Amino acid sequence: KNVTFLGMVGIEDPLRPEVKDAIQKCNSAGVDVRMCTGDALATAISIALQSGILKRSQVQETEAGPVPLEHFAMTGPEFRDRVSCVDSSQPKVLRNVYDAKKGRVVERMEYPYLLDANGERVINQKKMDEIWPKLRVLARCQPEDKLTLVRGMRNSKVYQNKAYCEELKEKFDIEIFPDQQVVAVTGDGTNDAPALKQADVGFAMGIVGTDTAKQACDIVLLDDNFTSIKKAIMWGRNVYDSISKFIQFQLTVNVVAIVVAVIGATVYSASPLSAVQMLWINLIMDSLASLALATEPPTEILLDRKPYGKRRPILSKVMKVNILGQSLLQLTVLLTILFYPAIIPGDVESNDDYKDAYPNSSYGSTHWTILFNVFVWLQLFNELNSRKLQTTKRLKTTWSEWNVFEGISKNWRFVAVLVVTTVAQVVIVQVGGSAFKLCEGGLSLNHWLFSVGLGALSLPWQFVVNMMMVLILPSEEEQILVNNIKFSPGGRNSSSRRWDLLRRNVRHGFNYARVFNTSVKKGILINRMTILRGTNRPNYRYPITKSDSLETEKIIRSLARDRVVRLGSMQNQNRTY
Repeated sequence: KNVTFLGMVGIEDPLRPEVKDAIQKCNSAGVDVRMCTGDALATAISIALQSGILKRSQVQETEAGPVPLEHFAMTGPEFRDRVSCVDSSQPKVLRNVYDAKKGRVVERMEYPYLLDANGERVINQKKMDEIWPKLRVLARCQPEDKLTLVRGMRNSKVYQNKAYCEELKEKFDIEIFPDQQVVAVTGDGTNDAPALKQADVGFAMGIVGTDTAKQACDIVLLDDNFTSIKKAIMWGRNVYDSISKFIQFQLTVNVVAIVVAVIGATVYSASPLSAVQMLWINLIMDSLASLALATEPPTEILLDRKPYGKRRPILSKVMKVNILGQSLLQLTVLLTILFYPAIIPGDVESNDDYKDAYPNSSYGSTHWTILFNVFVWLQLFNELNSRKLQTTKRLKTTWSEWNVFEGISKNWRFVAVLVVTTVAQVVIVQVGGSAFKLCEGGLSLNHWLFSVGLGALSLPWQFVVNMMMVLILPSEEEQILVNNIKFSPGGRNSSSRRWDLLRRNVRHGFNYARVFNTSVKKGILINRMTILRGTNRPNYRYPITKSDSLETEKIIRSLARDRVVRLGSMQNQNRTY
C-alpha cells in the first residue's frame, strides 16, 4: 500500500572473455570439460551454454528456453540416486530420492546407500557408464558427488563398447577417448580434497583455495583462471614431446656409434672413434642435445591432437621409423667412408697405410679424422630433424610438418647450442689433433665441404623418411578403423595379423569405397564379405555376424544397380593410389 514500483535490477556474473575460447581449445585437444557447481540447475545450464560446455546439438529448444537432453544436465541428488547402490538389508531411512515420474528429487523413505569398507558409497558402474559420457552439467553438487563422478569415470570401461562410442559421436558429437579415462578436477574448498587426491590430476585455486586443497592437489592455479588449465595442457604435452625428441635423437646416435665402433674394431682391430672422440660425441648426445631439444617453447599446435593415453609406449611408430631411417643413412655413409677411402676428395691414404708409415705418431690419420667429422655433422643436422615429431595425419595435410626449420628463430637456446657445437667441432678438428687423435694440422677446405655436404644429406633424407611414413603408417582415422575390426583367435602372430588387417581391410576397403562411391566403413564391410566368399584360408578368416552379412548384401545390391563390378576379381587386381 502506498508503494510505487520503480524497477527491477538483475545481477549477472559474466564469464571472462577468454573462457569460451579456452574451452574450445580443450575440446579440440581431446579434453572434455564438465561443470560441477553448487548453483541452481537453470543457472548452471545458462552458463554452460554461454561457455560452450553444452552444445546446441545437446539441447532441445522449447518455448521456455533450451532444455538439455536426457543425462546432459542434472542435479547432485538426482545423480547420487541414479548411480549409487542401495543396501536393502538395512531398514529404510528418510532421504532424497529422484522420482522419474515427477522428474524431480523428492524426500521419502528408502533404503540407505551401500557403503564400502572406507565408508564411501558403492557405485553402480553400469548406471554410471550410461550417464557420465553425456553428463555436462552437475548442479547443486556436493563434494561427495564430485568424488563419485571421478571414481566412476576412472573405473569406466565404456571405451571398449565401440558401438556405443560411435553412437555418441554420430548423435551428440561426443568423442570417448579410446583408452582408460584420465580425469582432472578443479577445487578450492577443504571438502574438495578427496576428489583432488582421487583424480589423476588435481587443480587447486591459488587465490580462494584453502591450504587443505592446495596440499591435496597436483597443480595450483595462481590466477584462478580456466585459461591456465589450457596452458598446463600445452606445457605438459610439450615436456612429453621434448623427452620423446631427445630419446629419438639419442637412440639414433647410440645405434650408429655402437655399430661403427664394433665393425671398425672387428675389421681394423681398433675402433675408428677414439675414447676422447666418444666423450665429445656423448657430450653432444647428452648435455648439449638435451639443452637444445628440451627448450622448445610450447605452441597451440599441441592442442590440435588428441591425448596419447596411459598405455601408449614411449617409442611410438613414428619415432621408430625416424630412428631406423636416419640410422640407415648414417651407417651407409660412415661404412662407405670407412671401407672405401678413395671416395674422399684429394689424395687421402687409408688408416692402415698411415699406421704403417707412422707407427709411433700421436696423431690420427686423415681418413679417420674425416670419418669422425662426418659422424658429428650427421648428428648436428639430425638434431634439426629431431625438432619435429611428425604425425601421419599432419604430414598429409600441412607443409609445416615437413619443415624442420619452422619456429627455430623463436628458440634462441637451440640456435645457441647449435652454434656452440659447430664452433667447438671446428676448433677440435683444426687444433686438437694430438689430444683427440685427429690428423695433424686439421682438414683442408675440400675435406670440410665434403664432411658438411655428407652431413647435410640428413635433411633431404628426412623427406624420404616422411614419405615412407605417409605410405606405410596408417593415419589416426585409419588406425581407428583397424582397431574396430576384431580378429579371430589363433593363426599367425599378432603383429602379422595386424599388418594383414591393415593391408586387406583398410587398403581394399578404401578401394571398394571408391568404386561404389560409398563410405570407407561400408567399403571395409564389403571387403570382409568378399574375403569370406572368395579366399577361404584359415589364417585369413575374419568373424562376421549374420547382421553384418545381411547389411553387406543390402549395400551390394543397392550400390551395384548402376555399376557392374565383379567382386571376386577385385581381390586379385593391382591398385595404385
